[in-house]
Parts: sequence; structure tokens; C-alpha cells
Amino acid sequence: MINLTSHTALLIGAMSVGSVFFVRSAAAQNTSELGVGIGGLVYKGELSPNYQFRNNRPALTAFYRKDISAPITLRAGLMGGMLRADDRNVTGSSGNVTPQAAYRDANMKGSLLEAAGGMEYNFYDYHNRRDKIHFTPYVFIGVAGFYANTTTASTAQPLLNQKAAVFSVAVPVGLGFKYAVSEHWNLGLEAGARKTFTDNLDHVDGQSGGQNDLLGNPHDQDWYFYNGLSISYTFYKIRCPDKSQEKGKKADK
Repeated sequence: MINLTSHTALLIGAMSVGSVFFVRSAAAQNTSELGVGIGGLVYKGELSPNYQFRNNRPALTAFYRKDISAPITLRAGLMGGMLRADDRNVTGSSGNVTPQAAYRDANMKGSLLEAAGGMEYNFYDYHNRRDKIHFTPYVFIGVAGFYANTTTASTAQPLLNQKAAVFSVAVPVGLGFKYAVSEHWNLGLEAGARKTFTDNLDHVDGQSGGQNDLLGNPHDQDWYFYNGLSISYTFYKIRCPDKSQEKGKKADK
């Protein structure tokens, strides 16, 4: 399980290190981006205790970014995709399905919609066309609200045959890479985890089976991950000189 506190500490540490090498630019305060992306959505929980690449299901995202300083970008976005997991894909060191997964023999599928806002820390001012560096790695953290509608089925444990919707919140954290292809067009690559505060994405939350065997972990909560590619368009805002300052200069002359 990924620890949220360690994630936060890593992000703060990365920001501190990055600030030593990063030169601020006033031009970054006048840019914003509108973009779309395509990628994969992955669930992690009782039916998939570890991140499994095979569980990637299609996801789409749309986002808006606003640079408030050279390193700091605020962003808001929408994301939607599919979720899936299967106990038969949960194997141990021997390569066989683990005993608990075999006993439960459940699978889950469904969809998820997310609305999120957060902050990105850019290590370089890739929007500054005067510099030769037109790319930047970045880290991000935020808060999200999501709606998941999933169905869980099991022939071995009828108690798990459920279909329900879940509204909850999550904390997105992750990292990415941006590249300014031209003055206006950018490409991006991002991978991030969402720590949720619910154990019901899969409807397996520590219930007991017919023989009083624990079907899930009541002390663990579900996660989901997004990784994908994006394309965005940059808008530049030209600042007008302050009229009061111009009058003051004329008066001095």
C-alpha cells in the first residue's frame, strides 16, 4: 500500500530541490492551457491487491491549466473511464491463484467519472520561448470527487453479487512530463495515483462468507490510477502597461 504521508513528503522534497535549479520567469504568469488526453484507468483493491497493468481500461480526460507563476500551475480537469478486476488474475509467488482469491472467485467491472482540481510544480519554464529548454518534468497534488458505478459477481460467494454506485473523494498525486512542440502546442505524459476514502469500489469491504471466512480487508481502502498522453493548446495574455506608472514617468520627464 502506498502511504499518503510519504507521497506528500516526496512532493515537498522534490519542490525544494527543483527550486534551486529553476529560474523564474514573469512570462509564465500570462499563460494558460486547454487540453485533452487519452490513457488507462486501473483499479487497486481487494480484487487486485497490487497494481496490475492488465487491468488498464480506456479513459479520457479534459483539463484546463493556469500558470500563476513560473513554477506553479493550477489545474482543473474531468476524467472518465472503465474499471475492471478479476480474482483469477491474482497470483502468488508460485504463479497460482492465491487461496483467498480462489475462494472468493469474484470479478468486478464498471465505470468511473472524476472531477478534480490541484496544483502542479514545474521544474523548468517550458513556456518561455527565449530559453532553449522547452520541456519540464512536474509533480502534482490535488483533491477530487468521483462517481463510480460498478458490478461485482461471484459464483462461489453469492453475497458478493452486487451492483451499486459510489460517490466519494480522493487525493490525486503523481508526476508527469510536458514538452512544448511549438509556441502554442504541447504534448504531455502523466502517471498518477488516487487515494480514495472508500472500500466499496469493488463492494468487498471485509464481509464474511458462509464459513465466516474473511472475504476482504476491512482496514484497507481502494485506489485507482490514471496514466496517459495529452495534447494541449497554450493561450498567451499580453500585459498592458500600468497607466499610473506611465503618467508618473512622463511627469518625471
